[in-house]
Amino acid sequence: MTSIKTTCPYCGVGCGVDATVNDDKLIAVSGDNSHPANEGRLCVKGMALPQTQSAEQRVLYPSVSGQRVSWPEAIQSAAMGLRETLEQYGPDSVAMYLSGQLLTEDYYVANKLMKGFIGSANVDTNSRLCMSSAVSGHVRAFGEDVMPCDYEDLAHAELFVFVGSNAAWTHPVIYQRISDVVKKRGARVVVIDPRATATCDIADLHLPISPGSDTALFTGLLNYIQGNGYVDHQYVDQHTQGAERAFATASLSITEVAAATGLSSQHIEDFYQLFCQTERVITLYSQGVNQAVDGTDKCNSIINCHLATGRIGNPGAGPFSLTGQPNAMGGREVGGMANTLAAHINIDAHGTDLVSRFWRTPNVITAPGAKAVEMFDKVASGEIRAIWIMATNPVVSLPDSGHIAAALQQCPLVIVSDVAHTDTSQFADILLPARAWGEKDGTVTNSERRISRQRALVQAPGEARADWRIVSAVASELGYGAAFNYAGVHEVFSEHAALSGFENHGTRLFDISEKAGLSKARYDSLEPFQWPMATRPFKDGAYSTPDQKARFIAIDVQPQSTGPQLILNTGRIRDQWHTMTRTGLASSLFQHQGHPFLEMTAADASARDLAMGDLARVTSQAGVSYLPVYINDRSAGGQVFVPMHWNLQFASSGSVNRLVTAITDPVSGQPALKKTRVSIEKVPVELWLRVNTTTDLPPSILDRDTINFWCRVPTQCGQSYDLAVSRDIFSQIEQCVSDLHGTEQTRSFCDSVSGERRSHGVVGDAIVWSIHTSTVLSSNPTNDLPDTSEWRDLSSLQRSAEAMSPRVCTCYEVSELSIVQAIQAGADSPEKLGERLRCGTNCGSCVPELNRLIRDQSDSIQSKVVGA
Repeated sequence: MTSIKTTCPYCGVGCGVDATVNDDKLIAVSGDNSHPANEGRLCVKGMALPQTQSAEQRVLYPSVSGQRVSWPEAIQSAAMGLRETLEQYGPDSVAMYLSGQLLTEDYYVANKLMKGFIGSANVDTNSRLCMSSAVSGHVRAFGEDVMPCDYEDLAHAELFVFVGSNAAWTHPVIYQRISDVVKKRGARVVVIDPRATATCDIADLHLPISPGSDTALFTGLLNYIQGNGYVDHQYVDQHTQGAERAFATASLSITEVAAATGLSSQHIEDFYQLFCQTERVITLYSQGVNQAVDGTDKCNSIINCHLATGRIGNPGAGPFSLTGQPNAMGGREVGGMANTLAAHINIDAHGTDLVSRFWRTPNVITAPGAKAVEMFDKVASGEIRAIWIMATNPVVSLPDSGHIAAALQQCPLVIVSDVAHTDTSQFADILLPARAWGEKDGTVTNSERRISRQRALVQAPGEARADWRIVSAVASELGYGAAFNYAGVHEVFSEHAALSGFENHGTRLFDISEKAGLSKARYDSLEPFQWPMATRPFKDGAYSTPDQKARFIAIDVQPQSTGPQLILNTGRIRDQWHTMTRTGLASSLFQHQGHPFLEMTAADASARDLAMGDLARVTSQAGVSYLPVYINDRSAGGQVFVPMHWNLQFASSGSVNRLVTAITDPVSGQPALKKTRVSIEKVPVELWLRVNTTTDLPPSILDRDTINFWCRVPTQCGQSYDLAVSRDIFSQIEQCVSDLHGTEQTRSFCDSVSGERRSHGVVGDAIVWSIHTSTVLSSNPTNDLPDTSEWRDLSSLQRSAEAMSPRVCTCYEVSELSIVQAIQAGADSPEKLGERLRCGTNCGSCVPELNRLIRDQSDSIQSKVVGA
């Protein structure tokens, strides 16, 4: 066995991983105790990485027009298509859409080809969907995209303010570090979020603001800071510009903030006093801030408050943008967005000249290109006639996803480089197999600007290649071979590092040029490191602006629109990631929540005659989705929530972005994915079918008018499907499933009391499929094929309560029922539950839910006492 240190491919925490490999197979992972980002912790998604190293759904060989070809033929076809498009329509007719899942070296080579040699600025990334408002806010305030805080700051902070961030689920390792600080030092926590998320578990104060009203809240805070004598005038005078205008614009009173946010004046004042009277404050924000029509203003309204109080550049204080993807920061470093050049160099006459001389090419871009949403609009209009999509799934992740699919359908040339077959790859004219995590070498940069190595663990299946090699091969075929003749990935990194210091002279904090010229051996052994190399950002109050002063941004708060429709919010759930191309391979990651769902309050559901598990039709200006209803009180009335992960690989209509309209922030170009007006109505369902099989069900079964909804969950034996159907087609589906498996024997049973039916099919001695009927959707999607004892006694339809109970702890597969029973037996803390059941003792992601169950049981006992 071999142990290899690498980096987790999920969120921007950038956890170090110790991977154990045996016989070219990843058999186990654990947190790297020596890595500064996680100090040995690893969340449940990271722990499940061995389950995702499967050839299932992999793109294994290059293909052109659906036909397998050799790599030379594929490269020649891609280059020929690009060349013909360029010759006929010019550089603006081609585009690249990249991903924070790429390694920095992949990103660098792709940007170099497009922005330096082809001469097209139409290069953007799915980071546009999650981090671009933070980038724009940083650039406006600091003169450069620099995140001011480090993870070490977490140990020194006295107040944590989470804004639009459910870190307990999206950045669980960071959340656990903060939770430890709260326990050990008594640090305070404020959570600002329309939903009562798992992050509220450690909150002293939860502010459930109206969707989109963050800007009003923080502009009001700036006014409070000024009006109550909390301005650090020495810092403001010496290190900033624009304060006077920003203060003058920030005129909202607490009463006006209350009207704008829906919060009580007392809660607002409590938060303002806590912020102003605490010296070491870290404000952590993520997609709930960024994904808005005024996302950049939201970011700057937060930064303004830190500048006004001088709480930036010092240990334990500052605005902290939590990066969404593992290498969103690395992509920003190499110019992965349409409005930047590589190495944080601006697109202007000076920047173009500098990069032209470094790359030795006259074709460097002189103006920004099309950002993500605009890029696909130009694909739809025919202005962009060739697009190369790498390591991302825009048909699911971009807003108005039906429009994206239609745009790609009519685009003359679509090149897709990816690991797996996705909703997007079906539109590829040229499909190129890329290496996955665990198969490729390179670097990534996490949220605290720490660069870590991602190392190959196993051989790639089929003919998959590293993305930088694919791009370099196309560049060579286009005639640019001399500039892309890299001997290995270490040479790409070395060139990237050298550019960061080229004629820098301290004007840009991003400078890793001391790492230029690394040999392969030194690159292979590279330890995690941060930039800037010698100091923390802004420690001396010097910023990356011409006068080295930070900029206050005057924020004009816009009134929030109102209307009779419900407001749709979108986001992540605990155990899934992006569009499930990786986590969808791990059956264990479906045990916590296995279905797409529509979360709404009991009152809103009742008003529409909806109950838990009913099927709802959700309609917006952009499209329609069908989703099972999940009722709770996490959001206020008038608000609904749908997770963003599901796609056509896993559900008939689970993709929420078919509902989201393509409205963007005018500064950052980031889509407003958090606030869409929808209407909801009940869809009657005659029968729910649970179909467990050893193989995938084909479209001939699933694509029927009489099936209103289906979703698929991977299981240990194969797949589990839930279908909402008409009662009269049960026998048809049963026969289709039986024929699909070549069934030798079928046995059925119908319960005369409940009307439920159960069928099993056998081949040899193995049960290869089963179908259960019900009038309600099962809450637990992970039932597998029945065992032989169940086969012998089909008359028993009663499944155990334990089997039906959802899993709260995925690491140790501990059910909610087991936890409740343990609480009732006296385990009244997460620690005691951990001692008894092991839940909460590994990654810690389930601890907020353990606390919720403890509170629920305590409330239940108290209610019984009061009732008695």
